[in-house]
Amino acid sequence: MAGADHISVLLQESLQALAVGPGGRYVDGTTGAGGHARAILEMSAPGGQLLGLDADPDSLAVARQNLAGYEGSFLLVNENFSNMEAVCRARDFYPVNGIILDLGLASMQLTASGRGFSFQHEAPLDMRFSPSQKVSAAEIINTYSETEIADIIWRYGEERRSRIIARRIVEARPLKTTTQLAELLVKAIGRHGDIHPATRTFQALRIAVNKELTRLESTLEQAVSLLGFSGRLVVISYHSLEDRIVKQFLQRESSDCICPVDLPECRCGHAARLRLLNKKVITPADAELRANPRSRSARLRAAERILSRRENEVSLSEHFFLNMTKDEDNVSDRHCLEAGTPTLCAPGLTPLKGRSKM
Repeated sequence: MAGADHISVLLQESLQALAVGPGGRYVDGTTGAGGHARAILEMSAPGGQLLGLDADPDSLAVARQNLAGYEGSFLLVNENFSNMEAVCRARDFYPVNGIILDLGLASMQLTASGRGFSFQHEAPLDMRFSPSQKVSAAEIINTYSETEIADIIWRYGEERRSRIIARRIVEARPLKTTTQLAELLVKAIGRHGDIHPATRTFQALRIAVNKELTRLESTLEQAVSLLGFSGRLVVISYHSLEDRIVKQFLQRESSDCICPVDLPECRCGHAARLRLLNKKVITPADAELRANPRSRSARLRAAERILSRRENEVSLSEHFFLNMTKDEDNVSDRHCLEAGTPTLCAPGLTPLKGRSKM
C-alpha cells in the first residue's frame, strides 16, 4: 500500500474523541496519506462519508490509493484547510458529525517529498505545502533582511539565538539547499542538548512559508460553524505555538463570558458554542512512543458542539432542524446521528434531503 510507512498519530484516541459512528459524515482537514481518513471510513460504515482536504497534491495522490475500497464514500479536495468552510458549503457537505485536524507533517513529506521540510535530507529550500504558493523558504532566506529573518525565527521557532542565526545567514547567502542551511546552523550556534540546532529554524521557516498559524486560527472558527449539534472537533498539534492557539480557542468558545476578570458584569455578549471533552491534553501512550518516536510531541485536544445561550433562545422551529426519526425522506439532518438520537443543523443552514453525493 502506498505510504505504508506512515503511522497515524493518536489514532485510537482520535476516533474515540470524534465518537465515530455508522452513517456519520466527517471532514479530515489534513488528509495526508489518509491514515485517519481510512480509520474513520471503516468505523462509520455502513453509510459513512468523508471529505478530505490537503494542500499537498502529492499527499492526496497517496491518500487516494490508501482509501481504495471506499470509493463513493469519500471525496478528496486539493485545498488548504483554511478554505474548509467554502469547500464544504460548495458541496452541500454540512453540517458534519466530526472534524479532525492533524497539524503534523506526513512521514513522506519529511523523507521523500524533495521540498526541503527536513534538514536530514538534501533538497531545495522550498517548504511549500502546495506548489501553487508563491513564497518559498529560499526566497525568505536569500532576499529578506536580517531583521526580518531574525523576527521569523524568533516568533515561529522560539529560537533565542535568532539574531546570531540571521546574521550568519545573511553573511553566507545565497543558500540553496537544506543541508547547506543545516550545516550553517550547526556552525552558528553549536550543538546543545538533544535538539538539533536546525530544528527550530526549519520549523519557523515552514510556518512562515505556509502561514500556518494564521490559517489555523481561521480554520478553527470555520470548523465550529460546520459542526452539527453534538459534532466533535479534534485537533492534534506538535509544537507549543499551534497548541497554544488551539487551547485558547477551545477555552474561549467553551466559555459564556470572556470579559476581563476585573469587570463587575459581563459586557462581551459571548456565548459558549463548545464543551471541552478533555481539560487535560492527551498525549501518546508509551507503546505508541516506542512504535513511533515522531509522535513524542503530539498533543490532542477535543471539544463538542453545543447550543449556545443565544441559540437556545431562538425558536428551534425557525432556525434549527430537529430529527427524531429514521425516515429516508426526512429533510432534516438525518445523517448526523441515525440511531434515533436528536440531531441539529447549525443555525441558518438549509436542511439537506438524504445524503450528499460524494
